[in-house]
Amino acid sequence: MTNQRRIAVIGAGYWGPNLVRNFRGSADWDLVAVCDLDEARARKVVGARSTVEVETSVERLLARSDVDAVAIATPARTHAPLALKAFEAGKHVLVEKPLAETAENAAAMVAAARAAGRVLMIDHTYCYTPAVSYIREAIASGELGDVLYIDSSRINLGLIQPDVDVFWDLAPHDLSILDFVLPGGLQPATVSASGADPLGAGKACVGYLTMPLQSGGMAHVSVNWLSPTKIRQMVVGGSRRTLVWDDLNPQQRISLYDRGVNLASQAADARQREVATVSYRMGDMIAPALTEKEALSSMAAEFAAAINEDRAPRTDGDAGLRVLSVLEACTTSLVAHGAPVAPRVPSAQLVGA
Repeated sequence: MTNQRRIAVIGAGYWGPNLVRNFRGSADWDLVAVCDLDEARARKVVGARSTVEVETSVERLLARSDVDAVAIATPARTHAPLALKAFEAGKHVLVEKPLAETAENAAAMVAAARAAGRVLMIDHTYCYTPAVSYIREAIASGELGDVLYIDSSRINLGLIQPDVDVFWDLAPHDLSILDFVLPGGLQPATVSASGADPLGAGKACVGYLTMPLQSGGMAHVSVNWLSPTKIRQMVVGGSRRTLVWDDLNPQQRISLYDRGVNLASQAADARQREVATVSYRMGDMIAPALTEKEALSSMAAEFAAAINEDRAPRTDGDAGLRVLSVLEACTTSLVAHGAPVAPRVPSAQLVGA
């Protein structure tokens, strides 16, 4: 197809093969190369009879004129150096989460993309699922009313990571979703985090993250590596309806409840003292039908559309920067035994500028 963009994937480890599969199957993209320091691993990913080329040098890959964009699926510490080199070479860049190892490096990536006139996109995969798109629309349209609270649980008997705690391992999923569905993105005034290390692993294995919302409500995120049961659930409580998302229930991922609490006030005496009158709304529950489509396929299509239409993607570099700033505030709060910490979003300036 003459209108296809040409892309290369850098990194053939854990996440790289998923990107390879989706870009290879996309009508919007022509996957021309996979780059990895381990040539054998890259060849295994592309397959024995594949016409996709294998590169072991990033410099050689970025010098190629037949590569319009790169998708980076390497350790977080390498994201910023690779992306900056790609922008210097005039390539568009997709980066797996997290955007960078620090918010400062992420800000430098955002600035470099703007200076180069290229698209920087973060692979916040959940934001391309039909369920999360529905949540975003339900909030934006006012179907739920004012958001009173959000309660998100992401727990399982998971692998204890050697380099990050449970917040940095699991919470980025929930934070990226909140950033996507909340009007104006994730911009809490403060972040409070509490964690525990009952195993003596040297890092938090169980964690609770609390943030006030701009609507006046509260968001709470629970993450846990030690649970024998796996839960992937988010409850969005609104003044009109409450939405429950159960990602482990493909037959009913979204449930909408017309149930809640109504408060009215009345004058109890001459001094007009307000007394709350409570009534309960017990309406119907509906489960909207959702299409089942692989999120990475939609993500690949959005990356191409953002480039072709010269616009920011749905999950741009600024979204990745906001999530990183909350994670860093979470770490600071954890050290301070749960004290509220204001996230600091660094200005997007080029390193050395």
